[in-house]
Amino acid sequence: MFLITELVALLASNLILTQALGTSTLFIAAGSKKNLLWTAITISVFTTLGAFGACLVDSLLPEGMYDFRLLFYVLIIGILYILLLTVLYFADRRDFSTTRKYVHVSAFNCAVMGTLFTLSDRADTNMLDYIYAGAEAGTGFIFAAFVFTAAFSRVNSKDVPASFRGFPASLVYLGIISMAIYALN
Repeated sequence: MFLITELVALLASNLILTQALGTSTLFIAAGSKKNLLWTAITISVFTTLGAFGACLVDSLLPEGMYDFRLLFYVLIIGILYILLLTVLYFADRRDFSTTRKYVHVSAFNCAVMGTLFTLSDRADTNMLDYIYAGAEAGTGFIFAAFVFTAAFSRVNSKDVPASFRGFPASLVYLGIISMAIYALN
């Protein structure tokens, strides 16, 4: 139980406090349209394939070990991380140094981890529901990334006071956009 408590505390610290629900990756991706496109695609791949793995864990894990599923989700993402890097390396060794950065930034992103952690509550035990929910989360990240990119230059401009420029202004902007989108539901 100690291991699970420490793992959850570590993940909560990373997910909520440090990464601010995937915004650090969003900040990196918003710097250029090429970075944005490849990061969004990679995160979508991780959420979709990770959802497949989460379905396997949820269906095969005995009920007495259900508390360990978070550990298995992290293991799934780790395996996908290694597999995707291996595929990219053998597919195109010449551009591997360029493309691997997208895998590094995307693999343990909060959007990916958060999707897997909340997936069992959203999806039935049907494999297609899991994959659909994973693809939906990846598509949602792509949409959020494009919305954020639209205001990236303004949030970081000289018109914004220096103490508020950058990360603080971006979080306020993302919060307002999140509330507006939530209100549409």
